[in-house]
Amino acid sequence: MESKPKRRTRERIIETSLRLFNDFGEPNVTTTVIADEMNISAGNLYYHFHNKDEIIETIFASFEREMEGTLAVPARRLTDIEDIWLFLHLLFEQIWKYRFFYRDLNDLLTRNRLLEIHFKQILTHKVQTATKLCDGLVLAGAMRATGEQVRALATNMAVIATYWLSFEYARDPRGKLESDRIGRGVYQVMAMLSPFLLGEARSLLDKLSREYVGS
Repeated sequence: MESKPKRRTRERIIETSLRLFNDFGEPNVTTTVIADEMNISAGNLYYHFHNKDEIIETIFASFEREMEGTLAVPARRLTDIEDIWLFLHLLFEQIWKYRFFYRDLNDLLTRNRLLEIHFKQILTHKVQTATKLCDGLVLAGAMRATGEQVRALATNMAVIATYWLSFEYARDPRGKLESDRIGRGVYQVMAMLSPFLLGEARSLLDKLSREYVGS
């Protein structure tokens, strides 16, 4: 059997950096720590990336590309409640994969102009997608809400998705950050929709919620 080719050093730097940033927080991880973790010289790392910001921006490019794909909405049919449930799970999975961006968000945006500009665009896209999904429920007769209420809901959905990790961390700073905390974020977003849902959509959300919380 042919042996698998070794991963390129550049790819390993990205994978290792993402893991370390997620586990320990980006401010606490230096290029020296990354090189030591990989058992390579600092010179080898700097051959591929001149500084930590270049590593962060490379990771962000992948995050942005994947997030834009997640934020796409069904275009050929009206939205149902399961579409929003699935959308939120996919969204929070992306947030968990790149969670250091959200946990260290304010510090990163203050330091890095590129991230500041592009993250604002992602936030705008989150609100737009949430608005389209809610509008779809209204058009399908599954939700009753005014345009103003839909806009408020969409903004709140984006706020919770963006700052849920910070909220969970503040509640238990010394606890281990587990992926199920993200799942609770999905539930909190869906709970906001509940008072506006009608008929089968309300029943379906109740059913999904009971299964999720194990009731």
